[in-house]
Amino acid sequence: MKILAIVQARTRSTRFPNKVLQKIEGKPLIELLFSRLARSKALNEIILATSNLANDNLLVDLVKNLGFGVYRGSENDVLSRYYQAAKYKKADVVVRITGDCPLIDSNIVDQVINKFFRDQVDYCSNVDPPMYPDGLDVEVFNFQALEKSYNLAQKENYREHVTTFIRESNEFKKSSLGYHTDLSSLRWTVDELVDFEVIKKIFEYFRPNIYFSWLKVLDLYNKHSEIFFINRHLIRNEGMNMNTGPKLWKRAKTLIPGGNMLLSKRSEMFLSNRWPAYYSKTEGCKIWDLDGKEYIDTFLMGVGTNTLGYSHSEVDNAVRNVIDTGNMSTFNAPEEIYLAEKLIQLHPWANMVRFARSEREANAIAIQVSCAASGKDKIAICRHYDCYLSGNLSEDDNLLAELRPNSVSKNLSNTVFPFEYNR
Repeated sequence: MKILAIVQARTRSTRFPNKVLQKIEGKPLIELLFSRLARSKALNEIILATSNLANDNLLVDLVKNLGFGVYRGSENDVLSRYYQAAKYKKADVVVRITGDCPLIDSNIVDQVINKFFRDQVDYCSNVDPPMYPDGLDVEVFNFQALEKSYNLAQKENYREHVTTFIRESNEFKKSSLGYHTDLSSLRWTVDELVDFEVIKKIFEYFRPNIYFSWLKVLDLYNKHSEIFFINRHLIRNEGMNMNTGPKLWKRAKTLIPGGNMLLSKRSEMFLSNRWPAYYSKTEGCKIWDLDGKEYIDTFLMGVGTNTLGYSHSEVDNAVRNVIDTGNMSTFNAPEEIYLAEKLIQLHPWANMVRFARSEREANAIAIQVSCAASGKDKIAICRHYDCYLSGNLSEDDNLLAELRPNSVSKNLSNTVFPFEYNR
C-alpha cells in the first residue's frame, strides 16, 4: 500500500506570481511546506506536481535539490496532472496538498489519512465542510476515485480543481475530519501579498523553529490577533469562483494606485470581482476576455464612440505602415498638418488646432487660453470635468462618488463653476 502526497504548485499564479518561491528567513515557501509535510508518519513519498512550462524550471530544480521527486504535466488541467503523477508513481492512495499552504501540519495530515482508512471511504478531507483555518487543507482519496474522476469529469472547473467532481458526485463514499470549533474564517494560506505578510510574521515569531504546530499558531492568534489583521477581508477559496481578469485586477491594485490610469475603466465602477477587466483580443464590436469568453461591446469601447469598431483592417494597416517607416524622430511628422487641416474642414468655426496627449491636458490648455484671452480668472465648465478641477465643490456635487477633489489646491476655491446643459 503506497500513500503518495502530491503537492501542486506553479509560479504563474495570477494574483501573486512566484509566491511559492518567496523567502522567509532565507527559505522559500515551498521548502518550508515540504519540510513540514515530511514529518508525516503515514506518508510513503512526497512529490511536486507542476506544469511543463519553462517558467517552472526554477521551482523544479529547487524541489529536486531538496531531495523530492517531481512530475510535470498540464498547467491548467490539474486533474490530469494528478492522475498521471499518481499513475507514474504507482500510488494506491493520494494525499492532495496545495503549494499555497506553508503552514501545513503533518499531524493533521496523518489524522485525515487515518480517518480515510478507518472509515473505509473513497475520499476523506478536512475541507468538506471546512472547520480548520484556511491553509491547513488536506484531501485523501484512493487511486480508483482519482481515475474515475479523470475519466468522467468534463467541466473546466473539474479539471482545474482536481477534487470538485469527487466532492459533488454521489459516485463516491466520503467522510470528513471535523473539529469541535469552526475556525474556517481564519486565513493562513497564501493567495495574495497580504497573505504572505501574515505568514512571514508567523514564521518570524517562532524562529528558528519551523516545525511549530497549528495549535501554536492558533494560540498566537488568540494572544496577538493584530498579526492576522491585514488579510482578514479576503474570502476563503475566492479564487475558485473568480476568472482570470478579476484575479489580475486584484494584483494590479497592489502595484498601481486605483488599479489603472482610467477611473472609467475600474472594475469597482461595474461588477467589482465579477468584471472581466482585461481583454485578450478585439474584432468589430466584439471583445474576448483573458479566459477566451466572447462579449458584444456596446459600452465604453475606447472610452468614447468607436464608429469603425475594433481592429479595423484599414486603420491597422495604416498603423503597421507607420511602425515600418518609423514613428518618432527629431523632426516633426507631416501628418500633424494634414490632421489639423481635416479637423478645421470638419469644424469651420475653428481657425486653428492645438493637439494634446489627453483630454485632461486638452481641458487644461482650453482653460489657459480662455483665461489669457479674456483676462478673467473665474471659469465655467460642463459638469463632466468638475471632479478634476473644482476644489470648491462639496462631495455631493461631484459627478462620480469614487473621485474626490482632495488633491486640488484650496486656493482655487470659488474659481470654477460647473453647469449642466439645458438647466
